[in-house]
Amino acid sequence: MARKIIHIDMDCFYAAIEVRDDPSLEGKPVGVGGSSGRGVLTTANYEARKYGCRSAMPVFMARQLCPKIILTPVRFDVYREASEKIRGIFSRYSDLVQPLSLDEAYLDVSHRAESGAALAQEIRKRIFQETGLTASAGIAPNKMIAKVASDWNKPNGQLEVRPEDVDGFMRGLRVAKLQGVGKRGQETLSKMGIETCGDLQGFSKIELAEKLSRWGLELFERCRGRDEREVSVDRTRKSLSKERTFRENIDDVDWLLNVLRQLRVEVADAVKRKSGQEIKSRVLKLKFEDFTQTTAEKAGGAMDEATYEELLRLAWSRGEGKSVRLLGVGVKFATEEDQMDLL
Repeated sequence: MARKIIHIDMDCFYAAIEVRDDPSLEGKPVGVGGSSGRGVLTTANYEARKYGCRSAMPVFMARQLCPKIILTPVRFDVYREASEKIRGIFSRYSDLVQPLSLDEAYLDVSHRAESGAALAQEIRKRIFQETGLTASAGIAPNKMIAKVASDWNKPNGQLEVRPEDVDGFMRGLRVAKLQGVGKRGQETLSKMGIETCGDLQGFSKIELAEKLSRWGLELFERCRGRDEREVSVDRTRKSLSKERTFRENIDDVDWLLNVLRQLRVEVADAVKRKSGQEIKSRVLKLKFEDFTQTTAEKAGGAMDEATYEELLRLAWSRGEGKSVRLLGVGVKFATEEDQMDLL
């Protein structure tokens, strides 16, 4: 039996909450976070995005693009409260729910008799009625396609890709929509004459491996819509992290430091809710322009800014001048095995 996976993605979650709680902001460009002037935006609403403002953008640049942007401070307690209400709604429809962040999650509703599209419509309706917020959804036989589909009719829309539609949907899908294909990746594929997944399907697995190494093998599966990952309900975390993938590769370490500060705050806030777990180490990840990546790690539980800055500079030095396409900040938690080792 084909699986029915729903990916729910809230529309500009933080910014939408700020507008909901302050109706005077309706219709105006709003950015959340970075009010200090040297920080970065956590998110921006659609009015601000029209000017090019986006998450992880330095505030000074957002103000240059949109002088009338209204900046609001981050209110994680409020966002978390809304997220918990939304997850409560999810639990009415499935026990198989995999939250990815405060504002998005996968639901496996394969056991339900209703169509995935009807369930997604009902869930989105309940979310709006109970929180005043809108959500978009993708419905598909697997997680990868569901996530792509949830972005199709944003905001406040949905798209279903049925099993019999997968081949046609994937052939016409632009490779830029595939996870892991950023601006530099698009340029690389374009030089090979590849613009759509249909173009990519014209290359054999051996050809892609020779031309693109491991990434080519991943693309061989993705361009055909293949994804066997289960919706995972893992109640014991081994780690917790936040990442930013940049639309354009970054070659300025000071820019990365600004993004680092925001991500550290987000991770620290999430860790507060993990009071039963002890932090074993602090971790930072960089993915470079050529898709190679490095991880820097330091033992200890204090999530101080100085430690993460030290890890960033260490990881940056390993790039040997290469620009960065992804920055990740996180922690690893002590497991029972770690605690036994101390006895």
